[in-house]
Amino acid sequence: MDQSPFSIRGEPQAAPAGLDRVSLGPAGGATADSADPAPLRIDDDDRYGRLRLISWWRQERLAAASVLVVGAGALGNEVIKNLALLGVGTTYLIDLDLIEASNLSRSVLFRSKDAGRPKAEVAAWRARELNPEIAVVPMHGDVLTDLGLGLFADVDLVIGCLDNREARLWVNRQCWKVGTPWIDAGIQEIQGVVKVFVPPDSACYECAMTERDYQLLNLRYNCPLLKRDEILAGKVPTAPTIAAMMAALQVQEALKLLHGMPVAAGTAMVFNGVGNQFYTTRLPFRENCLSHETYPRPVELSLGKDSTVADLLAAARHELEGPLSLALDRELVVSVHCPRCDWREEIMRPRTKVRQAEAACPNCRELGRPELISAVDEDSPLSGRTLAAVGVPAYDIVRVDGSSGCRFFLLAGDRGGRSTGWGLGR
Repeated sequence: MDQSPFSIRGEPQAAPAGLDRVSLGPAGGATADSADPAPLRIDDDDRYGRLRLISWWRQERLAAASVLVVGAGALGNEVIKNLALLGVGTTYLIDLDLIEASNLSRSVLFRSKDAGRPKAEVAAWRARELNPEIAVVPMHGDVLTDLGLGLFADVDLVIGCLDNREARLWVNRQCWKVGTPWIDAGIQEIQGVVKVFVPPDSACYECAMTERDYQLLNLRYNCPLLKRDEILAGKVPTAPTIAAMMAALQVQEALKLLHGMPVAAGTAMVFNGVGNQFYTTRLPFRENCLSHETYPRPVELSLGKDSTVADLLAAARHELEGPLSLALDRELVVSVHCPRCDWREEIMRPRTKVRQAEAACPNCRELGRPELISAVDEDSPLSGRTLAAVGVPAYDIVRVDGSSGCRFFLLAGDRGGRSTGWGLGR
């Protein structure tokens, strides 16, 4: 079986045939494809007429491209706006939050009448108003728990517009598993940074994480590893100016990747707005980095998230010898138990979606003990539950372990849901 990073290509939602993954040169940069035709069209009635005047520009490449944008806040608004103006064929957009008044000073796509609506939904709507020729698929959900790995493999690149380490680390690991380039940005006040990552050769986001970063990451959880209710993520002071600047850099690097041009992979571009100082630094490459796991090409199954664990394991028997078990990328909280009162409550949600308050015993008010599992065995009572019920999202790539090794399987039965974002709603 091929052990190299892979891409599962599908047809874009509103574009011609898919775009080939950019090839890497000796320095980790992309190499331009000189075989493409380069017709020069000067037409003031053409939406992209001025762009086509750029000598290396290939509008057909952008029309065929698909991009995943994670986050629809200040950065995400600017990224989505730029992708729409450039005519990038298909953009998938995922964000968990709803619009509030404080977003209006930093988000070009939101209006006061949008208060209370999902950010992803509104940003997608406004982007399609800017350019009706593109497809923007909004998903109101959590990238950690609601987005399958199959989409990370399908898209040409990922642009992260995130506000916390946990989500960045997750996106980084997902991209490395399937060999998809991703571009991260962070902003605070009038400072910003943009980082470009191209697996498997460049440094990655986790390569540059320090012990302090891991400590701050762990602050979001208490001893039983349930989210602390009092921790609020993403409340970072920022100005719309720095969001526009860093998002523009992100999309400019995306343009280079989509055109097969060299990029400075594994570097950070840092801007200090106070002194107007800009510099680029190379990130360290850690040989033993936990993010540097790459998956082999998966076996495609006609199953989906609504199939049972038992269905999946039965299909896996064609590839593996038993006993079999489904590995869970997202640790599952099965239940919470209070040994003092013998109270038990079924939870059945990924750990990151369970709040500390839910573990409080209604009788003695003490915190109960969560039952956590990271795999479902074929003889488990949970094997009769659906994959969705044990925390597997639609169109995911799952690992099944057996006595003869492990295999990876794509839940291709969910592929048809891409055009609607698998119905992720409020």
